[in-house]
Amino acid sequence: MTDTPENSDATPISSLSFEAAMGELERIVRHLESGDVSLEKSVALYERGHALRQHCEARLAAAQARIEQVSLGADGQAAGTTPFGEG
Repeated sequence: MTDTPENSDATPISSLSFEAAMGELERIVRHLESGDVSLEKSVALYERGHALRQHCEARLAAAQARIEQVSLGADGQAAGTTPFGEG
């Protein structure tokens, strides 16, 4: 299988890493911008691209939830770290 927008929908989006999903989304955008796609194929690519964008947003949100934030002590100085969203 080659890595083109025409057959990229064979890979379930949920199994893609953030980087793979972004790469596929970029290829879809370039393909759509080329203007040499039928209307029906354009719609299918757009739908896949929309799903890829949602997947990327969800992966980013999950990563952000794991980012450590600095917790401040009573004196305003850094007192340690806690996982993002805790405390």
